[in-house]
Amino acid sequence: MHVVNEAPHHADLIEDLLEVAFGPDRHQKTVYRLREGVAAIPGLSLVAETEDGGFRGTLRFWPVHIRTATGKMEKILLLGPIAVESGLRNTGVGTLLMTEGLARAKAMGWDAVLLVGDEPYYSRFGFKRSLAEGLQLPGPVDVNRFLGLELKDGVLNSVSGMVEPAVPAYGASV
Repeated sequence: MHVVNEAPHHADLIEDLLEVAFGPDRHQKTVYRLREGVAAIPGLSLVAETEDGGFRGTLRFWPVHIRTATGKMEKILLLGPIAVESGLRNTGVGTLLMTEGLARAKAMGWDAVLLVGDEPYYSRFGFKRSLAEGLQLPGPVDVNRFLGLELKDGVLNSVSGMVEPAVPAYGASV
């Protein structure tokens, strides 16, 4: 199993997997509002494949904006969705995608990552509820599932307020 950049031929496979994993109403969730009209980050839209090219899972990252007290915009990512073929859950595919994705994000100079998910699962990658406590999302969400991870120490201590969608060109220019 290895991780590769998402390519156009993966689009239908990814859409089918997300439909099964999250259902047809997934586009109504708050995090999808932050993705509308914004491209996922090139090099951080990933697919897990077998050695012979068999599709096994997907992970994407999206740029979001959060203003600091001085008005500076930090380089923050929104992780998700991550999904693995149902017969391969709990086999390490998700861990492989997460580990590779977070390493790439850090290498690309991103400061932090936010997500909505289960803290018991994501805490093993360093995500904590406490790192997102000063932030809000633009719609309903279970705040206990809103988590943060700093790729640059202290960056989430300098931000608070509403997480905003990135401008469409932002994802392509970072």
